[in-house]
Amino acid sequence: MELFSASTMPNRVEILKQKFANSVGLPFEELLPEGSITEVLEAEKVKYRNRLFNPIVTLWAFLSQVLDTDKSLQNAVSRIIAWLAAAGEAIPAADTGGYSKARKRLPEKFLLKLLGKTAQGLEKQTGSEDLWCDRHVKLCDGSTVIMSDTPKNQAEYPQHANQAPGCGFPIAKIVVMFSLATGAALEILIAPFRTGEVTLARQLYPKLTPGDILLADRAFGSYVDLVLVQQYSADAVFRKHQSRKSDFRRGKKLGIGDHIVTWSKPKRRPPGMSKEEFAELPNQVKVREVHLLIRQKGFRPKEIIVVTTLVDAKVYTKAKLAQLYQWRWQVEVDLRHVKTTLGMEMLRGKTPDMVRKEIYVHLMAYNLLRTVMWQAGRKAGVCPVRISLQGTRQHLGHFCPELYKVGAKKRLQLYNTLLTVVTDKLLPERPYRYEPRLKKQRPKPYGWMQQPRDFLKSQKAVA
Repeated sequence: MELFSASTMPNRVEILKQKFANSVGLPFEELLPEGSITEVLEAEKVKYRNRLFNPIVTLWAFLSQVLDTDKSLQNAVSRIIAWLAAAGEAIPAADTGGYSKARKRLPEKFLLKLLGKTAQGLEKQTGSEDLWCDRHVKLCDGSTVIMSDTPKNQAEYPQHANQAPGCGFPIAKIVVMFSLATGAALEILIAPFRTGEVTLARQLYPKLTPGDILLADRAFGSYVDLVLVQQYSADAVFRKHQSRKSDFRRGKKLGIGDHIVTWSKPKRRPPGMSKEEFAELPNQVKVREVHLLIRQKGFRPKEIIVVTTLVDAKVYTKAKLAQLYQWRWQVEVDLRHVKTTLGMEMLRGKTPDMVRKEIYVHLMAYNLLRTVMWQAGRKAGVCPVRISLQGTRQHLGHFCPELYKVGAKKRLQLYNTLLTVVTDKLLPERPYRYEPRLKKQRPKPYGWMQQPRDFLKSQKAVA
């Protein structure tokens, strides 16, 4: 590997920082400037030597790697080599070892704090016209991700119990909290697959701020979760759990299919909650139950019951609650974007800490795209939700190489053009969209791996 003097290193670092800031970092100019990154590094007491892949360069390279369809380390290093070569600077070796080690040196807390900064900065840009009844709505849901099959990953995130040893992938449960107004990923928790989704989500409730509204599906519609959300001066809107019956002839009637009833504390302690935590819960809670009839063209009307702590029927009418719950599906779309559009379904990290870092950077990249969509929607006067995230990613990918080549004035013009083109083709309004979960393309006629790969290879060699 070619050696460089200390005098040439700062120049190359500054060139790379400028390239990244003028392309990938441009949408984050207000939310995540270099000064904010430095502040977090100092707060976390991260010390680093004068090297090419310092934390700031590594972060930008990591973000561009995640946004690219080719997520390989080699592709990221190749991009850096091309930039330095174009600037007439000495280029590093094409080996990926230096960049790989630099990613490992990035502390998890550093990435997690930066993720929070990108989300909070975007959330602060919302106005009353972007909120529901002048209140911030947070969406919460869970999913799973798989990762490289290594002993360390298997130890911390074991594969599914029904799979034979050596035939499955380590799997992790994730619970993410999104903003309804901006679509930004606000918080995330990661745990082994066997951890309950709701049990994990309850650790996110302290992240709610007074006045927030948490919107989630029927898995959350229990006494415990309604009470826990209220303890943080927030409100909840959940679909009622299927095991609980409703009788609209009882309680305080607010309208047809709308009443306030008193729920009593369950006798059985839920899984994942300690005896002390369960004992501190109140014995009763007032809950509003609302019967909603969801009409969808071509389908029979669907009846659901929503339970909420929003008991003021004059401010939070039945029609407004029906509209709000229909937006709950947005969290499913957001999770699909992170996993499928950005390719987070299968993570390449060989160790658990690297896997978590990949997840945090994927969510940061997702927030970057949401930032572009928010700015474009503001400029064009359209709802950011109707802007295609995949289209935004494609346009940003094509504009980035041009953004770092031009001067400041031309760069601003290019960026404004980017904001214009991402709103040229808006998504149609599809509140009742339904697509069957079926595959049309037939798979190749290969069987499933039911024995470890090494054993199968050895059997083939013997044969």
